[in-house]
Amino acid sequence: MPRYATIVTAGDGAEIVSAIGEFEGASLPHRSGRFEQVAPGVRIGMVRGGTVDAVAGFGFPRQGLGPSAVRTVKAKLKATAALSADARPARPASARPRRKPARKVRKAKAAKAAPSDSVTHG
Repeated sequence: MPRYATIVTAGDGAEIVSAIGEFEGASLPHRSGRFEQVAPGVRIGMVRGGTVDAVAGFGFPRQGLGPSAVRTVKAKLKATAALSADARPARPASARPRRKPARKVRKAKAAKAAPSDSVTHG
């Protein structure tokens, strides 16, 4: 059975395999996107011209940055941190927050006098 892949174009122009299917019959499936017949080793997420695990013109994109890119980013971060530390005004010393006073103890209410039994049992 022939294998077909849906190829989508990313914003940077890379052509990425987004779906793969095996179809019986002579006609291509009717879906949106571009279809191509692909080799059996092609998997979803592969990019045309990718270098990692390349199969029939498709492969995964290289991950990570090169050493020169890492050095450039580190230098920019250090420069930004130095500028922000110099430009930041010194924080004035603040007083410690005031501690809340303890709750006042409620006064006990005076108990009412019990009615005398003489009137009730009379």
